[in-house]
Amino acid sequence: MSEQLKHECGIVLIRLLKPLEYYQEKYGTWRYGLNKLYLLMEKQHNRGQDGAGVANLKIDQPSGKKYFFRERSNLTNPIQDVFKRIFKHFAYDDDHHPELFQNPVWAKENMPFAGELYLGHLRYGTFGNDSLDYVHPVMRENNWRSRNLVLAGNFNLTNTDEIYNALVELGQHPKDYSDTVSILENVGHFLDEENQLLFRQFKNEGYSNRDISALIEKSLDVRKILERSSRRWDGGYVIGGLFGHGDAFVMRDPNGIRPASYYLDDEIVVVASERPVIQTALNVRACEVQELKPGNALIIKKDGRVSEEVVNVPHERRSCSFERIYFSRGSDKTIYLERKELGCLLAPRVLERVGYNLRDTVFSYIPNTAETAFYGMMEGVREYLVDWRMEQLRLLGSEPKTEAIKEVLSLEPRVEKIAIKDVKMRTFITADSSRDDMVAHVYDVTYGIVKNRVDTLVIIDDSIVRGTTLKKSILKILDRLHPKKIIVVSSAPQIRYPDCYGIDMARMGDFCAFTAAIELLKDTGRAGVIEEVYQKCLSQRNLPKEEMVNYVKDIYRPFSDEEVSAKIAEMLTPPDIDAEVEILYQTVDSLHQACPNDNGDWYFTGDYPTPGGVKVVNNAFINYMEGRNTRAYC
Repeated sequence: MSEQLKHECGIVLIRLLKPLEYYQEKYGTWRYGLNKLYLLMEKQHNRGQDGAGVANLKIDQPSGKKYFFRERSNLTNPIQDVFKRIFKHFAYDDDHHPELFQNPVWAKENMPFAGELYLGHLRYGTFGNDSLDYVHPVMRENNWRSRNLVLAGNFNLTNTDEIYNALVELGQHPKDYSDTVSILENVGHFLDEENQLLFRQFKNEGYSNRDISALIEKSLDVRKILERSSRRWDGGYVIGGLFGHGDAFVMRDPNGIRPASYYLDDEIVVVASERPVIQTALNVRACEVQELKPGNALIIKKDGRVSEEVVNVPHERRSCSFERIYFSRGSDKTIYLERKELGCLLAPRVLERVGYNLRDTVFSYIPNTAETAFYGMMEGVREYLVDWRMEQLRLLGSEPKTEAIKEVLSLEPRVEKIAIKDVKMRTFITADSSRDDMVAHVYDVTYGIVKNRVDTLVIIDDSIVRGTTLKKSILKILDRLHPKKIIVVSSAPQIRYPDCYGIDMARMGDFCAFTAAIELLKDTGRAGVIEEVYQKCLSQRNLPKEEMVNYVKDIYRPFSDEEVSAKIAEMLTPPDIDAEVEILYQTVDSLHQACPNDNGDWYFTGDYPTPGGVKVVNNAFINYMEGRNTRAYC
C-alpha cells in the first residue's frame, strides 16, 4: 500500500504452565517467557507503532508482595523502550550477587516481571489520542486479587456510546469516553458481580472471609463474566485479559472480524494476532497452531487448565479480507498463496489492457508489500504465454525454421525493478508546493529500461485508498521514464465505504472511489442523488442501529466499476505528466475466489457484518455532507 494506513493492533498472551525453575533447567533461563514475549511482539511490530505495553502477573505471591507489573511506552520505538526498561531490573548491582539474578525462586520473590503470565500489546490508535493513557494493557485495580483486571486488545466498537450510557445507568462514573475504558469498566462490572455473588454463597455456607477469597479464585466463572460483559458489544475485537489471582483469557468477536491464533503444549500457552509469529517464536508447524474460533474465548485457569469455550453464539464468519491483502505478515503460508492468487486473477485483464503486446510492456510493483501479488500476476502472464507459444508453434507448420522457433520461445514478460524507496524522507518545508516537490522524490527510478513513448508501464499496488501518493509522487516519478502509458493495478477492489472495526478508514471524503462517484453524479446531471441520500441518512439518524439501511450504496448504483475506475484515473492524473494513465482494480468476485475463508468485504461492498457498521456509514456520509472531518464512530 503506497499510502500508509493505521490499522489493527497486535496482542500476545503467554502463560507458562511450569514453575520458573523448569525453564531455568531446560532452557538455561527463567526468562524464557519474557524472551518469547519480546520476540512475538517484535515479529508483530507492523501491527502497531503508536505505542507498546507489557503486563506481568506473578501467581500466588504472598500477601504484601507486589504481583502485577506493567511497562508502557508511546515513544518512537516503543517495543525497544518497553523492554529496555524491563531488562534494566535484571542488571547486577553491588547489593546482590550475580548468581541471585539467575535463581528463579529468588527472582520470582524479588524481581519485577519474573512471573508466569504475560500480556503484550502493540497499538495503532483509532480512538482517542496517542497519549500514554491510551496505550494497553490497561488496568482496573482492587485490593482483592480476584477483582483486579488487566486488558489489552485489538478492537474497535461501533457503539461505544451505548456501552458508556449503560455504565452510567449502572451508577458508574467512567473516567473517559473511549471504547477502551468502556470495555474495561464493562468487564470489571461483571467481574465484581461474580465475585460478590460467590462471596454471598460461600458466606452463607459458613466460610471465613479469608477462606472465601481462595474459594472465589477457584470458582470464578470466566466464561460467564465474558458472556455477560459482551452482550452489547458491536464491532470487531480480540481481547486478552488477566485476573489478579491468575486466570487469563483471550476472546474473539462472533463474526471473527479480527484475527487470533494460539498454540499450547504442556509447557506453555501462547496467543497472538498472527499465526506465523507463533510458528517462528516457538519453532512449531502451522498445523500445530490453532485459530481461535469466532465467538469463542480461550480460557486459562489459575491451575493451568485450558479450554476453548463459546462466549457468544457465532454469526456468519466475516473475517477481515484486508488482513489477507495487506495487514498480516505475508510469511503465513495461506496468506502468501492468497496474495499470489490475487495477482494471478488480475493477469487476464491486464493483458487485455495492454493489447497482449508483451514486447512493449514493462511490469513492476510499488511498494514492496505488493511484491507477492506481483509474483502472482507474472505467473498469470506466463500461463498465457504457454498457450500463446503452443499456438504460434503450430502456426509455423511441420518444418519450422530454427530462428522462427527461437523467436517464439524467447518471448518473456519484461520484469523490472522500476522504483526504489531511497530513504524515509522527512520534510520541514511548510509551503504546500515545496512539500509536494519533496514528496515526489521519495522514490527513485531505474532509468534506461523503458522505451520512450513506446512502452506501457504496468505497476501493481496492494490497494489504492486515497490516491494522494499516486497523484503527488508516484505517477510523476514514473513519468520521468517517459512511458507511453501507465497502468496502475490494485490487488484490492475499490474502497468505497468506511471501516469501523479497527482500520483507520472512517471518512468518506478520504476515498478516491467515493469522490469519483460524487463527481460522476455531478457530471451526468444526477447531483440530486447526493441530496436524496443525505436526507435518507438524516431521517434514520435516531433509529436503532438494527433498523438502519445503507443508503450510501445509492451513490455508486448508477455506475459500473469501470466507469468509477476511469474517473479515478482522470482525477489522480497530475496535469503536468505526459503519459496516459489507467487504473485497474480487483473485482470483489475475484477477491472472494482468492480468499475464500475470509470474506469480510464491507469496505468494498457496504455489506457490514454488524448493525453498528451501517450506523457508522450513515454517520460518515452525514459528516461528509456537513463538512465535519471526523471519524464516524467517535
